[in-house]
Amino acid sequence: MAVSIKNLVGGNGAAPTAPTAMVRDAEILRELQAAIERALIGKPEAVRLALVALLAKGHLLIEDVPGVGKTTLALALARAVGGSFQRIQFTSDLLPADILGTSVYDQQNARFEFRPGPVFANVVLADEINRTTPKTQSSLLEAMNDFQVSLDHHTYKLPEPFLVLATQNPLEHHGTHPLPESQMDRFLLRLRIGYPDGADERRILRGDRPVTPDQIEPVLTPADVLRLQRTVEMVRVDEALVDYLLALVEASRRCEALALGVSPRCSLALYRAAQAHAYLDGREYCVPDDVKRLVIPVFAHRVIPRGRWEGRDGGAGAEAILAMLVEQTPLPA
Repeated sequence: MAVSIKNLVGGNGAAPTAPTAMVRDAEILRELQAAIERALIGKPEAVRLALVALLAKGHLLIEDVPGVGKTTLALALARAVGGSFQRIQFTSDLLPADILGTSVYDQQNARFEFRPGPVFANVVLADEINRTTPKTQSSLLEAMNDFQVSLDHHTYKLPEPFLVLATQNPLEHHGTHPLPESQMDRFLLRLRIGYPDGADERRILRGDRPVTPDQIEPVLTPADVLRLQRTVEMVRVDEALVDYLLALVEASRRCEALALGVSPRCSLALYRAAQAHAYLDGREYCVPDDVKRLVIPVFAHRVIPRGRWEGRDGGAGAEAILAMLVEQTPLPA
């Protein structure tokens, strides 16, 4: 049931009721989205999915052709949420130590000291992640899954919140190393930005953009992000909706057009993403559309098509299969 602000905040100066916090959060999130959209023109859905990943404690893979604003979105999001930020340009000669850090011998104190690498930041931009070797790619697995780094028999916790935004160009295969399934499964969502429409591209050509990513003022602090993430975990998901989610998961595993269905980690990812999607809409409960709209962004980079669907450009085959599965799966009553 929709709740109006007038009903939540009394005109007699009475103390606000509990749902007022949700109203306030909804306003903050609208402000956050608006701040990012000032840098990335005409792509509200891409911005929305990026915020879903942030609220659901997930990581984001931005995959598209070169020059459509992947890095702009990553930089704008990093600036808007405050906290520390590091950008890593992935190249063929990058080593795990260049990301994680290394132990350096301190002659004065006669001991080794750990020098943290750029992964020790609230927001890490892994630019063109598929241009480095599998060995270096794998160095991010523990960080993305457990929010920690293990080196030289020691475990180091990463800052909170911790978010990896990775970019890759799917059509440019020269000198690239495709991410293995285990690494793709670490990304909560994969999104594509797409080409701008004519009017938006005209604005870009004319330089009619309100701000650059570097000019965005932070809307949130790291503490704000952590509070929102904890709140999202309490968004209600009805048992009938869980049944619908599991039916979609099972359909991906039974589908003859897919050589690989989704993992239990993926079903949890869809659950968390649906909660975040609902909270962005100002709701403390999920509806079927929260799950339905996120199936392709959550599933598509995790499944492997077979037969005539295999190798379709940019993963379009997987997305087409998943779209059919969504249509064939009955909505909860």
